[in-house]
Amino acid sequence: MKALLAEIISIGDELLIGQVVNTNASWMAQTLNHAGITVVQVTTVRDDRQAITEAVSAAMQRADMVLTTGGLGPTKDDITKTVLCELFHTRLVESPEVREHVRTLYANRPEVLNSLTATQWLVPEAAVILPNRVGSAPLMVFHRSATNVQQPKVLISLPGVPHEMQIAMTEQIMPYLKEHFALAADIIHRTIVVYGIPESTLALRIEQWEQALPPTIHLAYLPKQGVVRLRLSSYGEASADEVQQQIDALLPLIADHVLATDDLAPNVVLGRWLTERKQTIATAESCTGGRLAALLNEQSGSSVYYMGSVIAYDNSVKQQVLGVLPETLAADGAVSEACVRQMAEGVRRLLKTDYAIATSGIAGPTGGTPDKPVGTVWLAWATPNGTFAECRHFGGDRAQITNNAAMAALGKLLLLLKQ
Repeated sequence: MKALLAEIISIGDELLIGQVVNTNASWMAQTLNHAGITVVQVTTVRDDRQAITEAVSAAMQRADMVLTTGGLGPTKDDITKTVLCELFHTRLVESPEVREHVRTLYANRPEVLNSLTATQWLVPEAAVILPNRVGSAPLMVFHRSATNVQQPKVLISLPGVPHEMQIAMTEQIMPYLKEHFALAADIIHRTIVVYGIPESTLALRIEQWEQALPPTIHLAYLPKQGVVRLRLSSYGEASADEVQQQIDALLPLIADHVLATDDLAPNVVLGRWLTERKQTIATAESCTGGRLAALLNEQSGSSVYYMGSVIAYDNSVKQQVLGVLPETLAADGAVSEACVRQMAEGVRRLLKTDYAIATSGIAGPTGGTPDKPVGTVWLAWATPNGTFAECRHFGGDRAQITNNAAMAALGKLLLLLKQ
């Protein structure tokens, strides 16, 4: 069955000036893909009548369904509802159901019920109105009937507030689409997470395998913070078994760099690995300043395997808490192999864990020297099989260096655990 095509239109000046990150579009695209709906385009437009009109009109020509977010509030800059009325040749009428919902929603906040709030229960007469359990803006569904040259299509207007949109999509929109459309269930995305090999080197290593891929299976390289995700996709053209056959042929080529055969971040993979083996880990951080701790503590249940961290930014903490030798700091400095090894071993000993990671480096933008420029980071891993260390050089600003160093520390430990 051919997958239905969808477009997402995000509406709001705040998205275009960078004041708000457009997380809605990525979340919606994933949700639609899981239901067998292919998102072919994402567009962001201003709170402007002409911009919204042109974007919606063009999208309705290309896609089977169009989903918009934003512009449904009660203030004058929220114009999506009136623009959609014009596009679908309808008018606003009062909805008793929405009025009662809004009044109930704000029963404990009577100051919110005013003349502007009252505009929320004005809805397009031609639209199907679905309840918005957590917000005042109604969910609106517009249908365009089939003609001799066009298939029936649908436009769905959603609020821009992320948690409202997600609840609306989950509770109302996806069930509605499944009821009214024959959704393909054969869109397949499989992801292999690879670490420790540059994207270009990886591409050369699997070049012959990639060239032999059938046209029904598509490969994408998705690099981020030292990790490369290899995503194999089929849009209703190949079976799950056919995709798995290609993965089985790929894995031996990159076995020494594979972190996961599912789309999981390194901290999630490491947490599962430690949990399954009933083992523990601790961290000693200097330049990463707690970023490793945050990643390891991100998952629910992390207290089973993550014991804690020492943020040893000052040399006195490295000495007095972690046991780094004064002569090490005097001879080699804090950003050195000897120091980071002693940090890892010290926190492992202090917190009595199976594994420990330590970081020490120069995150910048100041502090670099010709011998140790900004971006120089020493990493160490204390394990039951010994302590390992390596020096890495990261580019970017302070935040990028910190994040990349933390991700590298986790990725390398996973590779060590596989040995």
